[in-house]
Amino acid sequence: MTLENRKKRSPLWYELPILFSILGGLISYFAIRKDDPIKAKRCIIVGIVFSLPILFSIGMFLFSLGGAFYVVSSGSMMPELEVYDVVTADKNFPFENLSVGDIIVFDRPSDHNRIILHRIVEVLNDNPLTFKTKGDANPASIPGTDFPITESEYVGKINNIIPDVGGITQILRPPTNLIIYLIEFVVFLIPIILHIKFRRENRVSN
Repeated sequence: MTLENRKKRSPLWYELPILFSILGGLISYFAIRKDDPIKAKRCIIVGIVFSLPILFSIGMFLFSLGGAFYVVSSGSMMPELEVYDVVTADKNFPFENLSVGDIIVFDRPSDHNRIILHRIVEVLNDNPLTFKTKGDANPASIPGTDFPITESEYVGKINNIIPDVGGITQILRPPTNLIIYLIEFVVFLIPIILHIKFRRENRVSN
C-alpha cells in the first residue's frame, strides 16, 4: 500500500498506547493495522512499554499481601540486605516464636520514632522475653537502637526480599513525583490537542 493510498488517521490513534498502555495499544493496532501496519505494530510495543509500571505496581501489591512493605535505607544489614532492597514483614508471626538468627522489624526502643531491620543475636531475658539485635555489617549492637527489644517494640519478622527495587519508591517521593505527574498531564494533553487540530483541518478541507 502506497503512502498516498493510506487513509489519514487522527494522531490520537497513535497516542492511545501512551494514554492507556497495552489497552490503548491494542485498540490502535486494530484500528490502523490495515492502513498503517508498521505503526500499528509500534503501537503494540509502546503499549507494552507503558504497561510495565502498571504491571510492576500490581506485582508489588500482590507481593505486599505477604506483609507490610519496607525499603532498606542503610547498609547495616549487608550483604544480606542491600540498600534499596524491598522487604515484607509478617506482622502476625508470634513474638514468642522468634529465635536467634531471625531478621525482624522493630521500633527503635529508645524513642519509638524509627523503624529498624536487624538480626536477633541474643536472648537477653525470658520473662519478659527480650532480644538483642545487631546489623550484620555493624561491629557491635547499639544500646537503645538494637536492644532491649520487647514485644512492644516488635513489628514483624522478615519473610520476603525483592532486591534493588526500592529505588523506584524513592523516585516516586515528592517533589519528583509531582514532576512526573506534570509530565503525564502534558503527555495526556498533547494528543487531545492534536486530535482537535486534525478534526478542524478535516472540516476545512471538506
